[in-house]
Amino acid sequence: MTRPRGFALLGALTGVVALVCAAIVSGFGFGFGYGYGYGSGGERSGAAQGRTSHGTAAPASAGGWTGTWAAAPGGPEPGAPHGYPGRSVRNIAHTSIGGTSVRITLSNRYGSRGLRIGHASVALRGPGGGAAGRSGGTGAVNATDTAAGGGGAAALAGTMRRVTFGHAPAVTVPPGSQVVSDPVPLRLPPGADLLVTVYTPAAGGPVTYHRNALQTSYLACGDRTEDIGGRAYTLPTTSWRYLTAVDVLAAGTRGAVVTFGDSITDGVGSRPDTNRRWPDHLAARLRDRHVGVLNEGIGGNRLLGGGVERGKGASGLVRFRGDVLDRAGVRAVVIDLGINDILAGRERDPARIVHGLADLTAQAHARGLRVIGSTLTPFGGYSGHTAAGENVRQRVNEAIRAGGVFDGVVDFDRALRDPYAPDRLYPAYDSGDHLHPSDEGYRVMARALDLGVLEARSPARL
Repeated sequence: MTRPRGFALLGALTGVVALVCAAIVSGFGFGFGYGYGYGSGGERSGAAQGRTSHGTAAPASAGGWTGTWAAAPGGPEPGAPHGYPGRSVRNIAHTSIGGTSVRITLSNRYGSRGLRIGHASVALRGPGGGAAGRSGGTGAVNATDTAAGGGGAAALAGTMRRVTFGHAPAVTVPPGSQVVSDPVPLRLPPGADLLVTVYTPAAGGPVTYHRNALQTSYLACGDRTEDIGGRAYTLPTTSWRYLTAVDVLAAGTRGAVVTFGDSITDGVGSRPDTNRRWPDHLAARLRDRHVGVLNEGIGGNRLLGGGVERGKGASGLVRFRGDVLDRAGVRAVVIDLGINDILAGRERDPARIVHGLADLTAQAHARGLRVIGSTLTPFGGYSGHTAAGENVRQRVNEAIRAGGVFDGVVDFDRALRDPYAPDRLYPAYDSGDHLHPSDEGYRVMARALDLGVLEARSPARL
């Protein structure tokens, strides 16, 4: 499960321009500034710290806050071992439900030094910049059309808001921790593009990032955090940095659903900048029910195994608490994980995968969450497909369909497979690599999930 083709050039340009920008900011002291120029950057500063934590962001009972967007921290960013000193990162997050106030979570999960946030802001995306530009300046998107359109870093006039942490504009996030901002009054429509901008004044440790955003965000030199226009944001990027969650405060919300998985949940194979991942389609279906959807997919992620693979995050068993259980207002989780254990992990014991999935269900039940699990989708024709691996997939799916692993089952395998070649994706649902679905395939996945089963209280089958 690799980076989508066509995005590699942007990644290379990111590294080149970042070096140039760093050299300008550090006064041509680039060669030595990282090692010696920022020794105090990791010091904590009392009230300016906001609310930092090691793995706990926002409990479901925290004043009615509900998650509207999330991205799982995927690991330390290669090529940015010292962060982005003197630069502003403008992340673009396409939200699910709206509210009257927002708050953000910034992560230093994979940092080795304190992450100094000098300034942060939020704003709705402006005209011509995607969803906000296509909806008469409100940022809203029709619930039946999840396409958000292309680039642009400009904010909608009148929506720029400064973000504070413990009532201070700056905060230092310790290594392995995250910080939740103070509430920010902002009328956020459902299905909006939100600009979340972070300025880091000094070098730090490795950047905690999400690699395959399938969304163009932007970088600028200097503190351009509260720029309304986007001209300073000359460097496009295809990753999200630091930002891992956006929560909203609104009357009438009914909680959030987390989609937990690998690159298929991450949306690899869908068209970039269009929000056509299957969790996006699910969000459109749930919008009228006032239920948020949080996408916690990571390309290459495995259910089993330990540690952090390059850009693939910790294993599902390890990251489940921080990426699912500790998100705001979560009521249910949809799990689609295990293919990479067969492909990359060469797992040949289906019982180990089934046991791991049951472990996730037990963790969720301990927090009172309902769990819907997916069968593993076909990957015949993919470069890593083997008869032995196909046998494991079939046996895992048999166990899932038999019940007892999850509270409910969504059969993504049956929804996507070719009836004449059941080990393969149906051609119209195949993005072309025989592993990741196409835009249409992702739409079919979201439609396959029975919302009644998702919201039921007692165990059920689809």
